[in-house]
Amino acid sequence: MTTDTATLRRGLRSRHIRFIALGSAIGTGLFYGSSEAIQAGGPAVLLAYLIGGAAVFLVLRSLGEMAVHHPCAGSFGEYATKHLGSLAGFTTGWTYAFEMVIVCIADITALGVYMGFWFPDVPRWIWLLAAIAVIGAINLLHVKVFGELEFWLSLVKIVAIIAMIIAGIAILVLGIKGGGAHVGISNLWNNGGFFAHGAHGFIISFAVVMFAFGGTEIIGVTAGEAENPEKTIPGAVNSIPLRIVLFYVLTLAVIMSLEPWQHVGSDGSPFVQIFVGLGIKSAAAVLNIVVVVAALSAINSDIFAAGRIMYGMAERRQAPSMMRRLSRNGVPTMTVAIMIGALLLGVLLNYLIPDRIFLIISSIATFATVWVWLMILLTQIKARRAMPAEESAALAYPAPFWPYGQIIAVAFMVGITALLAFSASTRIALIVGAVWLALLAVVHLIWIRPRNATAPDPTGKSPADTAPAPAE
Repeated sequence: MTTDTATLRRGLRSRHIRFIALGSAIGTGLFYGSSEAIQAGGPAVLLAYLIGGAAVFLVLRSLGEMAVHHPCAGSFGEYATKHLGSLAGFTTGWTYAFEMVIVCIADITALGVYMGFWFPDVPRWIWLLAAIAVIGAINLLHVKVFGELEFWLSLVKIVAIIAMIIAGIAILVLGIKGGGAHVGISNLWNNGGFFAHGAHGFIISFAVVMFAFGGTEIIGVTAGEAENPEKTIPGAVNSIPLRIVLFYVLTLAVIMSLEPWQHVGSDGSPFVQIFVGLGIKSAAAVLNIVVVVAALSAINSDIFAAGRIMYGMAERRQAPSMMRRLSRNGVPTMTVAIMIGALLLGVLLNYLIPDRIFLIISSIATFATVWVWLMILLTQIKARRAMPAEESAALAYPAPFWPYGQIIAVAFMVGITALLAFSASTRIALIVGAVWLALLAVVHLIWIRPRNATAPDPTGKSPADTAPAPAE
């Protein structure tokens, strides 16, 4: 049931926001998609994660500057509207929602693969339907319940990753053998060299590497429901570099040391495959539980983020007004329902093309993710340049390396987008992305511009739209 007086609640504390960001960033891209990156770039993928992580850090610092200066539910969609114009805000907000839909489908796909570890003969779609029912119910609860659950789900992932790193290092130090494969840090350079596939493979690996970082921008979305955004947002953003080194670089370095990188396949999580190959099946079973939890956590965070961004867009008249309807707990119920519907589409795709869906979906998600990051950078550059000197100097959380770091990051994001054209398997992402942006431009022309023209105030809201959302 919805109410006409409900609003988004500021019920997320600092630990909630940090772990919601982890929940979105540490998921399928690391636990499953990393195998695709390893096969593309070999051990050099570690360097790709460091470079990509540095670029994402600049994006998040740029977003953090705006989120602390002006926290809101619409986040970067609202910032783009204000500083770059209605079309930029419209495409940014909806592309982020599209990104979350696609990432959710990738996460739900990986979940079905993980369950095959225990139940290889059970159809994948059965597990997907069960997961959708559970996650849907969670997202309809009060935001504090969501934040608390996501805190514990993400904590499980963090503890498991740290334990796996410690166990892997112990195996390397003690010289434990298993499965007939060579175990040792020399695996990072002895099997075709560190750049095993040369510069081409190293560059191509970025297409998957950047997918892994998708979702970190949820930090900006949480600002609208953070109890103390001027403290919680900087704390969450500043911890990103350590997470990248620990959860991506160090983890994958251990995995490729335990077994030659060529043996890391895509039939399941490489975390699980490594311990199966070493003959430590009990550890593999425990890790499979962890990667299932990781997938559920990532889906949970993505539904939350998409719902909040669509709610903010509805407030700016860039989405149907029904998306502003909130439950008595302050949850945007209609946007949650839309995301659940998208996940059901993922179930259908898994039934129709189970073998090809992940690479296709992850490529499309990479395009959408990089587009959103690019718009965040351009928005922050425009916003900072428009500020009076005294306002810029008084920023509570200014982005570093201004303006050269942001310019380099923009060039990097443009390069990643162009990179998708060089592989037949990822080229479809550019086609889908171009069609998507063209469709948004047409919708903006025939629907949004006429609505904005009738708005009586600079924010683009008419009196009817500033009224409370109607009850169901």
